[in-house]
Amino acid sequence: MFDQILTKTYYNNTIAEWGKALAIVVAAMVIGKILYWISKNLLLKLTSKTETKFDDILLDLIEEPIVFAFTAAGMWYGLHSLTLGERSQGWIGNGFQFVIVLAITWLVARLLKSIFTFYLAPLVEASENDLDDQVLPIIQKGTNLIIWSVGIIVALNNAGYDVGAVLAGLGIGGLALAMAAKDTVSNFFGGVTIFVDQPFKLGDRVKVSGFDGTIEEIGIRSTRMRTLAGTLVTIPNSVFSDSEVENVSEEPSRKVSLNLGLTYDTTPDS
Repeated sequence: MFDQILTKTYYNNTIAEWGKALAIVVAAMVIGKILYWISKNLLLKLTSKTETKFDDILLDLIEEPIVFAFTAAGMWYGLHSLTLGERSQGWIGNGFQFVIVLAITWLVARLLKSIFTFYLAPLVEASENDLDDQVLPIIQKGTNLIIWSVGIIVALNNAGYDVGAVLAGLGIGGLALAMAAKDTVSNFFGGVTIFVDQPFKLGDRVKVSGFDGTIEEIGIRSTRMRTLAGTLVTIPNSVFSDSEVENVSEEPSRKVSLNLGLTYDTTPDS
């Protein structure tokens, strides 16, 4: 009775073959979870005892992408063991290539993030120039955007998509996109103006467009200011290029006028 159930065929595969494929997929997910637990709880303790930070960075860098790729490989092997149609097999193969390229992109992005965080950021903090403190986060975000853009294009190409046609379609819709992104472009060039002209820097007290506070972050699209009331205000960079900016921190001295009420019998000593 049980053998008859296992030998029943659905979509060119017996129930036993479907069960085997499912078991492989589940096993890959379980092994991936085990590898992640080992890296988090065992290997991390070992690397924390060493004098160098390189092994800690390397472990943190590879653990999640490697586990992700291993799990994806197990799922591909489980599905590939089934007798499926040519089109379905093609979808599975293309999907696996897409996932692997994304895992590699993820790994490269994490590598560059570690380089910025553990190596470049300390160098920037040690320098006396304030400009590099503002530019480094923008370079990091821009580099990350480029890496993921290239990775997605390569992944789509490996998955069988005509990337040229996709990019051509984006070119056709580029005008509409440019119109929709007019404010974004304006804010971007406003940010460029801030970095070139440097009307203020991080930590300066600035008055602009009715706001008065300290500059905490200068980004590509907007700048964050901590007001005197303690609130955090996000101001589009285009405001700084279109409005008058008063840098209070650059005042060499401050004039304060006080009105004192005195009676006629007030003596100089009092």
